[in-house]
Parts: sequence; C-alpha cells; structure tokens
Amino acid sequence: MSYKIPLPSKFAKILVIDDEPDITNLVCKTLEAQGYTLTAENSGEQGIQRAISLHPDLILLDINMPDKDGYEVCKALRKEPSTKDIPIIFLTGKDILEDRYKSYQVGGDLFIKKPISPEILANIIKIVLSSIYKL
Repeated sequence: MSYKIPLPSKFAKILVIDDEPDITNLVCKTLEAQGYTLTAENSGEQGIQRAISLHPDLILLDINMPDKDGYEVCKALRKEPSTKDIPIIFLTGKDILEDRYKSYQVGGDLFIKKPISPEILANIIKIVLSSIYKL
C-alpha cells in the first residue's frame, strides 16, 4: 500500500509573533522560500488579533515581548474558539527548564531554542503541518 503525501507548504499559512523585526524577517524569508505563506506581527496583542482574523495553520511565538509575553498570547489564543486548535511553537532565546515547562503548561505544542538552523526549522514545521493533514 502506498500513500501520497500532500505538501503542506503549498497551502500552509504561518504567523510569526516576535518583537524583533530582524527575527521575523529572517524567519519569513526562510519559510517563504519553502513555499509557506508568512505573516508577521511584532507585538503580542497585534499577534492575537492577527491570529483571530487570519486563522493560520501554525504560529511561531516568542516569549519575551514588551506588551504581552508569549505565555499571555498563548493563553489568549487557547481561550479563543477560532484559534484554540492552531499549533503553537515557541521559538525563543530562553532556555531555562522552567520556561519550557511553562510553555507547555499554557498550551504550547513545541519549544524551540533560538538560534536554530533554517533547515531544521523548516523540517520541524513540515512535520507539524504533516500531522495536521493526517498523513
């Protein structure tokens, strides 16, 4: 029996929420080259509103942001009916065990420490999106 594997990158919308424009630009360029459609927001509150209106297939979320931190953003997105099931990957420079624990406690699906190679990030996203499309 053979399975045809859909290519999630051809349809996937990804929202990047990080207060550092250099990071969002780099992530967006890297993932757009893989065929994903990217949107970026540089504040937690704007990220929440964009997630609600855009309904992305996946969210990459930083922890340290000035208005609302990633934990608050994640909690808000998990409470909102239209965004509660969107996979959230914390992509952050923090790497204390407590941060990892808290990211899962508030509803995050994965925790990735920055910096990360673009190839590894793209592969992780492909795996997460593939699980959504029930391969």
